[in-house]
Amino acid sequence: MSTYVSNPDEAKEYHSRYKIFYIMISIAIALFSARLWYLQIISGNQLRAFSEKNRIKQNKITAPRGLMLDRDGQVLVENLPGFEAILSPQYIENLEVLAKTVGPVLSMEPEKVIQKVQRSRRQNGPFAQIRIKENLNREEVFRLKRMRLDTPGLEIRESIIRYYPLKENGAQLFGYVGEISKRQLPILNELYKGDLTFEQGDIIGKSGLEETLEKNIRGADGVSFIQVDAHGREAVTQTPNIYGQEIKDLIPIHGNNAILTIDRDIQQAAYKSFKDLERIGAVVAMKTNGEILAWVSAPSFDPNEFSTGISSSTWSRLINDPYKPLRNKVIQDHNSPGSIFKPLVAVPALQEKVITPNTVVNAPGVFYFGRRPYHDHARGGHGNITVYEALERSSNVFFYKMGIALGVDKMYDYISLMGIGQKTGIELNREVSGTMPNSAWKKATMGEDWQPGENLSTAIGQGFVNVTPLSMAIAYNTIGTEGKVVKPFLVKKIIDQDGKVLKESFPQVIRDLQETQSNGVKISASTFKVVKEGMRRVANGERGTARRWQVPGVQMAGKTGTAQVMSFSADQIYAKCENRPMHMRHHGWYVAFAPADKPVITIAALAEHACHGSSGAAPIVRDIVEAYFRKYHPEVIEAGLKAKKVQKVVPPLAEESTEGD
Repeated sequence: MSTYVSNPDEAKEYHSRYKIFYIMISIAIALFSARLWYLQIISGNQLRAFSEKNRIKQNKITAPRGLMLDRDGQVLVENLPGFEAILSPQYIENLEVLAKTVGPVLSMEPEKVIQKVQRSRRQNGPFAQIRIKENLNREEVFRLKRMRLDTPGLEIRESIIRYYPLKENGAQLFGYVGEISKRQLPILNELYKGDLTFEQGDIIGKSGLEETLEKNIRGADGVSFIQVDAHGREAVTQTPNIYGQEIKDLIPIHGNNAILTIDRDIQQAAYKSFKDLERIGAVVAMKTNGEILAWVSAPSFDPNEFSTGISSSTWSRLINDPYKPLRNKVIQDHNSPGSIFKPLVAVPALQEKVITPNTVVNAPGVFYFGRRPYHDHARGGHGNITVYEALERSSNVFFYKMGIALGVDKMYDYISLMGIGQKTGIELNREVSGTMPNSAWKKATMGEDWQPGENLSTAIGQGFVNVTPLSMAIAYNTIGTEGKVVKPFLVKKIIDQDGKVLKESFPQVIRDLQETQSNGVKISASTFKVVKEGMRRVANGERGTARRWQVPGVQMAGKTGTAQVMSFSADQIYAKCENRPMHMRHHGWYVAFAPADKPVITIAALAEHACHGSSGAAPIVRDIVEAYFRKYHPEVIEAGLKAKKVQKVVPPLAEESTEGD
């Protein structure tokens, strides 16, 4: 048995190590003491405030957006109460378990719930709240509330649902709302700096008037405070307080209302006509002072689907539709005007004395310029005609000759003043200007000189000419009012919830063409009157291309047009349009104002791939004019019906198959 013997010398070897250990322990104690002293003495009040506030959770109360009302106070866009399911990612303990629990209640696949959360984390960060589903029904709300206490991160919140009672009718005009994206957040905060502040999760206007009126109709959000436990769940038995002081909620402020120039009755009449005829295209109706009464773009979509969370399948269907239902065809699509361009060419031809009202021009079926033949829509031509008959019958050859005599630059000097090739300034984003060419434009854009033969296609609204329905309405309105170029507008007033007018718009004449313009152009009233008479014959003359679509007691003045969507060879030019594939069929136009002598309403209708303006677009204009006069001047309709003792049956028009009508 061995005996351990203490060695003092060996123990001395560890004394220096003990000292180092004791020093380290002392330093650690000193650091902990200093830190505790700092936290409790120096930062105690601040940290206590943090602790108090950590028990309190802020919930934003979204302010109701302002309503959109028509000119008579009828509701066009409103709000409905609802509920939405919200997830707070920082409180989710197990995403897979939560998805399997919540998904079936919301009729959602668990994988879709997971994808939605993961996508939001990537796009908006780990703390942004996620709307899993909006517009919950009663059963969903009841079942979610029962499982809420056992599901950290889940909330059921009252919400406001934007509602569009007209649904597809006017969807591109009113627009739709949706949640702000991470990309939009800094852009909009900079755009509205000093006026509005946006946060993740905010609902904003994405298109149409919802977008452009954001500053006016967006309210001020409120805040509610709740006491929560460590899992972020509401402690329903406690009153929210900090230091024992109760926290009061901030009440949201309702957005201002917008009173539009739109007439709901006229809007519905326009949409019904478009739908009954199954047309693709657009129509816009306005008072001659620029107030827009109706605005339809077809095909359309239901903006309510965006308000309640659009499905991926619906979104895919909309963006892949070849006829682009999300586009606002009234201002975003520009097309060749075809024969509706002819009255605009008649103005400089008369004003520049190329012709007089009584000048007779020979208009055969084919006109040769150089070696190239230019065809009329009527095989046999029209013989010797004046400008009145050229407009009434829509002679191509007559206007070929006007194009040669005027040249593109002279046409540009006049027609651009009527608004063609320019944006109108309407209160909507993404308006396109269209094109009114001249020689300088072609040189600048294509690096080529203008060719004399291009004057012929320009004079009948083909070639480089492109217009929107709204720009054509402005140009025809200028003829109807004999020179007044107006600025169209949609918003009459912005009012608060007490009815106080905060902002008001008034009719605006941009220029009067009876006065000398900066380019030296001045158009006489007599010139406009001659063109108006030719357009009156289009709608009322024995050979007028729109004579079938008269309104009792109301004489319209207008012009039909059939615009080619592609060129055809000489042997195909007279082929029946309806026998061609849809994408090869011509567009039909009709633009008119009424009454013919002193108009109060102007309408432009585009029927895409309808083959003819007379049968494709004119019925829509007729329906709108009739609806307007039945509402505002019923006595005119009644007098017209009484005067019409014998119903005259008008034989069908011969089918047109080229760019004339």
